[in-house]
Order: sequence, then C-alpha cells, then structure tokens
Amino acid sequence: MKKQTLLSRRHHKRVETPEGVWAIWRCGRVEDTSRVKDLSVGGLFLVTSKLCPVDAKVELNFLVEDGQISANATVRYVMAGSGLGLQFKTVRGEDQTRFATMIKRLMQLG
Repeated sequence: MKKQTLLSRRHHKRVETPEGVWAIWRCGRVEDTSRVKDLSVGGLFLVTSKLCPVDAKVELNFLVEDGQISANATVRYVMAGSGLGLQFKTVRGEDQTRFATMIKRLMQLG
C-alpha cells in the first residue's frame, strides 16, 4: 500500500507559542479567550472548544507583552474539540510594528 503525503498549503513557517500567548476573539455571536497554539505572519491556530464555520470572519485582540495587537482573520479549518485554524486578513495599521515584534520574539524562542 502506497503512503500518501499531505502537502501543506501554508506559505509561512509557524512557530509553537509558549503558554503565555492568548487572544480574545469574536466570530459573529461566538466569543472566547483562547490560547494560541502556533503562529506565523500568515495565520494561527486557536485552542478552543467553540466552533465557527469555515470562511467566517474573526476579530482578534492579542494579550501579549508586546502591547495591544488587533487583527482580522478568516476561519480556514475547524478541528472539533481542538480549535480553529485562522488566516490573517489584516493587522490594524498602528499595530503592525508590535505584531512584527511579537512574531520575531516568538521565532527566537522557538
């Protein structure tokens, strides 16, 4: 039997995040505060039991030492009982420098 290889559609390397990276998020009427499992400049995975449909829009506010960072994302995949895979759409203009600093810091830790 031939083994199949799954190809990743990611364009950016994700880094595992320490326990201290959390985000407050909203998807329609669903709201939660969740741990960020991994992160890249292209997206992230939120650990949550709450579900949102694929292609739904998500508002994010990161709770990190780098300062306030707000972003918008789209749900790309749902893992029931595990969490949501999100693709970034925009990072608020005034937060882009803090976002870049956060990504750099996490890559150095990872």
